[in-house]
Amino acid sequence: MALEICAKAAVGARHLLGDCPFTQRVLLTLEEKKISYQMHLIDVSSKPQWFLEVNPEGKVPVVKFDGKWVPDSDVITQILEEKYPEPSLVTPSEYASVGSKIFGTFVTFLKSKDAIDGSEQALIFELFELDKHLKAHGPFVNGEKVSAVDLSLAPKLYHLEVALEHFKSWSVPENLAHVRNYMKLLFSRESFIKTVTSDKKYLIAGWAPKVNP
Repeated sequence: MALEICAKAAVGARHLLGDCPFTQRVLLTLEEKKISYQMHLIDVSSKPQWFLEVNPEGKVPVVKFDGKWVPDSDVITQILEEKYPEPSLVTPSEYASVGSKIFGTFVTFLKSKDAIDGSEQALIFELFELDKHLKAHGPFVNGEKVSAVDLSLAPKLYHLEVALEHFKSWSVPENLAHVRNYMKLLFSRESFIKTVTSDKKYLIAGWAPKVNP
């Protein structure tokens, strides 16, 4: 029986999958594990009553396990690993936090209006640390095999690439060759292509109110 998942619909296009990186992380996990699922697209600006009744906090993603809706992509992916252990996506504990500060530093830089506040340097530092790790252990965080940490980073790095290019005409420095190759590998995977928002304009529309409130 297919698992049910509630996912964010695209801004201004309720029939299309939206830009939530945490939802995509769960969808990537489902695709990589070849788990069949049924998706309910939720317009987060006008959440349906049935959705709020089963999920009072109103957050996405939520997945239905054994009749109960479970929120939080960390919790969901952990349950998926326990219930569907093959193929294993477990990341060794010593690599589990690789790249974990990239998304936060990206958001700070994206919102920054001050060219000398250090936010760009902070992001470059985190990307440099990832590049160093990939150089030693790549092409993925845990070597040749994709694992959970890659599926968490892939949507965040895509947001970074698209949003910074659009709002700041910024791209990952060319000297970070291992990060650039890593992004190319992740974004070309069948699971990524199937679960990414259909048009970059929906991702940009999702960030616009946060960048220019």
